[in-house]
Amino acid sequence: MNTLSAENSLLLIIDIQERLVAALDKDIVVSKAVKVASAAKALGIPAIVTEQYPKGLGHTVPQLAEVLPEGTEIIEKTNFNALLEDGMAEKINSFGKKQIVIFGIETHICVHQTAAALLEAGYEVYVIKDACASRNKYEFKQGIDIMQANGAKISCVEIALFEWLKGAKNPKFKEVQALIK
Repeated sequence: MNTLSAENSLLLIIDIQERLVAALDKDIVVSKAVKVASAAKALGIPAIVTEQYPKGLGHTVPQLAEVLPEGTEIIEKTNFNALLEDGMAEKINSFGKKQIVIFGIETHICVHQTAAALLEAGYEVYVIKDACASRNKYEFKQGIDIMQANGAKISCVEIALFEWLKGAKNPKFKEVQALIK
C-alpha cells in the first residue's frame, strides 16, 4: 500500500527530550509531534516513545507526554538504533502493524538508524519530515536523504493525518482537522 492506514500503523517517537529540544534553533518539532500524537490518540493508533539516556538528556517534553495515546510505553535507550535495545524489536512486532510512522530527534542519528533497522526487518517506514529535527540543517537533509534512499517514505504531518482519516466522513475528522487549523 502507498498510503497510511490508521488500522495498520504504529507510531514510533524518537527522543523528543528536554535537552535535545533546547539544542535546536526552534521547537517546531514539538508542535508537530504534538499534532501527530494527538491524532494518533484520537484514531486509536498505538505509540512507543524512546528516550536517549534520560538521566543526561531529560525526559520527553511535557507538552508531548500529555497527549500520548493511552498505554504508550516510554523506553529508555542508549543505542542510537532503538531496535538494538533489549526486547524492542519484539515489542514493535507484538502490535502486529506493518506501517511504522517515525519521527524525532536527531534525524541523522537515532531516527535514521532506527528507520534503517525497521526497513531491514520488513516494515513500511513513513518518516514525518516536519516532525524531525537535527541541530544542523546539512545533517538533517542528509538524514532525510539516506532514509529515502533506503526505502522509507518521506511524509509530513498533514499527509499522515489525512491519510489516516481517509475522508471527511471519518467520525474523528473534525477533531483531527482541528489539530492543523
